Amino acid sequence: MRSFRAIPGKPYRAGIHPALTSLADECCGTLARLIAYVGVLALLAIAGIHFWDQLPIGETSEPPKAVWSVASRSHPAFAVSQFDLAGKTETYEIFRHPEGGRKDVFRWSAQDEKPVAELELYRPGGEFGQSGPAVAEIAARMDPEGTRELETAGVIDSKFGSVTLLRLTGNAANTPSCLGFMKRLDEPDLRISGWSCQGDTWPARRAAIGCILNRLILLTAGNEPKMAELFARAELKRGRCAPSVPSATSADWVTGAENPVLRSSF
Repeated sequence: MRSFRAIPGKPYRAGIHPALTSLADECCGTLARLIAYVGVLALLAIAGIHFWDQLPIGETSEPPKAVWSVASRSHPAFAVSQFDLAGKTETYEIFRHPEGGRKDVFRWSAQDEKPVAELELYRPGGEFGQSGPAVAEIAARMDPEGTRELETAGVIDSKFGSVTLLRLTGNAANTPSCLGFMKRLDEPDLRISGWSCQGDTWPARRAAIGCILNRLILLTAGNEPKMAELFARAELKRGRCAPSVPSATSADWVTGAENPVLRSSF
């Protein structure tokens, strides 16, 4: 039998194309860079959270509080008739609050624009009480740049009833200062306040405030019938607008500007 000589076989080697090798290297490089980029972002986020936690805790930010604004389109509701302030300039402004309050403000100024009197009619809304005590508010209006408080200075009678008088503390007893006044009404809800520097003596300044209040009239009540009733009743009690100087015997401890004096010792 004829034999054949076997020729040893050579193994088959499949080669990788250079383009595929280059693509694989680029993909690996891109993936490595992407992982490094994400890692850097994660580190920055961790560092930011850490430093944020280290910041001091401040007060919780509150939304801006609603404030009074001039209501230029509102119509005047009040007037002061026949008030003798020769050479004085009168201004009338209306302020409204987003929560429903309204302020009608009269101001009288001298020729040098120095204010000499003010009258404010405040119909409260939901904002009532947010500005602090009424006496402190009047003190700020009387002395905007000062820090003095008010003290009582007696009462006067007006067509709206008795009105409390106020004056700045620290004034000498015989040195008349500007007098503030305040009257709170429940039906309707109305606060009448202001101040006056008219007059050279305490009685003259008290009379000037009484004159302002007696000359105050209502132009329109709008949708407030109780306001119309108030002014209708007040007109029946309207007194004369003339300065009167009470004698020492007629002035009592209630209406007098000074503190009451005891008539006898304990």
